[in-house]
Amino acid sequence: MVTSKPAAATLSTHTIGPAVSLAQAASPRPRLTIVIPTYCEAGNIAPMIAALDRALTSIHWEVIFVDDDSPDGTMGAIRAIGVNDPRVRAMRRVGRRGLAGAVIEGMLASGADIVAVVDADLQHDEKLLPRMLSDIEGGKADLVIGTRYSQSGEAREGFSTARRISSELATGLSNLLLRTNVSDPMSGFFMIRRSLIDTIAPNLSPGGFKLLLDILASAPSGIRIQEIPYVFRPRRAGKSKLDGLVIADFLGLLLAKVSGNLVPPRFVLFALVGTLGLAVHLVALRAAMDISGTTFNAAQIFASVVAMTFNFFLNNALTFRDRRLSGIEALKGLLTFYVVCSIGAVANIGVADLVYSHDATWWRAGIAGALMAAVFNYAVSSALTWRR
Repeated sequence: MVTSKPAAATLSTHTIGPAVSLAQAASPRPRLTIVIPTYCEAGNIAPMIAALDRALTSIHWEVIFVDDDSPDGTMGAIRAIGVNDPRVRAMRRVGRRGLAGAVIEGMLASGADIVAVVDADLQHDEKLLPRMLSDIEGGKADLVIGTRYSQSGEAREGFSTARRISSELATGLSNLLLRTNVSDPMSGFFMIRRSLIDTIAPNLSPGGFKLLLDILASAPSGIRIQEIPYVFRPRRAGKSKLDGLVIADFLGLLLAKVSGNLVPPRFVLFALVGTLGLAVHLVALRAAMDISGTTFNAAQIFASVVAMTFNFFLNNALTFRDRRLSGIEALKGLLTFYVVCSIGAVANIGVADLVYSHDATWWRAGIAGALMAAVFNYAVSSALTWRR
């Protein structure tokens, strides 16, 4: 973690807003910490701090930017301002990715009793922060959510049609299965008591994007929740970090929470990839069998290699994207994945045969073997192929 130095006597051209008073700088603790996860957001840093400065004029605050080692100079932009503004702090994460994990680390590093989470893209309305803070400090709420769908809140300008529809479907599914009962559990704009985060942090998943949903599903019963509508604004600079893979992240988190955290979200994604890999295996097997002179065993070996290759690259892009391998490391990872899956296949056959010898129900034996192989492949590939 990099903490900025006290303000110098003469402000540089990087200073945003008025100079910080000595009384404010000497204050031992801020009232509010704003956590902002970043990746390639260099163009948004100065406007973001300026917007916070205008919105929080009567509040002693700090902002923690948690950056996943952006290659575009984001950390340099933060530090240039932090040199003269002690409210601006920076955390650089090297060798790990994930929006939720970045926010969790930032919240746990907070110097305030109340923490807000805001995106760096200026799509959230920072002018609501004083009202959100007042609701929590006044005892009205433990968690305040900025919602895009309640009353006058609108996502018309900041949302594409596809993103709006997918978000609304995800909201309905979350409320149905997890009983979150809020209008926007997918929001990335919220404020919460730091003590609540300290309590539930061990149950939160650092992977994926939907931290608020995880918080709602992990929080103890009886917490007070307020929702404040706002207009979701268009992104000013940079590129959105959300893509089609977020849907898979959401499903993994949702199934993990439905299971009571018995099944890790990453394993859910690994199993989904394995299911797709089975379909690829059958297609490749059929294609190989259509080649004249090919024996079944040869076709089975070919199909197995195709399916394992498919599983590796999809897992590399989705399940383990925060540990994604590239270049020569991807080739090494593919070879270790072949070995892991081959051993897993042997384990599959062994467990299935053992179960079948005690219970001659073929499908039960088959499921037992498949589950054993899936758990083995996930555990060993996590430790060897995609080790931290």
